[in-house]
Amino acid sequence: MLVGAGAFLALALAAIALPSVPGDLAAREWLLGIATPPVVATLRVINHAGSWRLLFPATLLLLVAFPRARERWWIWIGLMLAAPAAEGLLKILIGRARPEDPSMGFPSGHATAAAAFFGAVFYLAQSFSPPARTLVRAGAVLAIVLVALARVILRAHWPADTLAGIGLGLAFASAATLLAESRRSAEIAGGGR
Repeated sequence: MLVGAGAFLALALAAIALPSVPGDLAAREWLLGIATPPVVATLRVINHAGSWRLLFPATLLLLVAFPRARERWWIWIGLMLAAPAAEGLLKILIGRARPEDPSMGFPSGHATAAAAFFGAVFYLAQSFSPPARTLVRAGAVLAIVLVALARVILRAHWPADTLAGIGLGLAFASAATLLAESRRSAEIAGGGR
């Protein structure tokens, strides 16, 4: 949680205090340079993994797939409501424009949502057998990275916007995980009440 929050805070301070985040332009140009038509077409599809239209029903599927998620359903639903609310408020407060659009882009909403959701999946996968857990966790990390890359390559965000979104989303997922674990520990200590 501290790493995600710290990364977000450092990038937010850079976005507020500096005319441009160091390395942002060079990283964006490099990523746009590898954006062949097949890459762009693939990332247009992957981009949906950070969309609330997909992640809201996917959150409901978490409750079906993971018994631990059902035990504390309000935590996971709350995570997927709190993360975008914070991201929207922060966009207004920070006021950093997108690279090709005057609308606010810091932090990336898609990256925040993907990191919050797939961060929750990463935690909930602990109930799987070791090979399945490793596969699900690797897929979760890959999804977060690909959504962030998609947002830059599709010209919607600066790289720092997506990195900040990942930091913010993972901070929220970590907070939800800590809350779920603290409640679970309290119930175990209290005899399951």
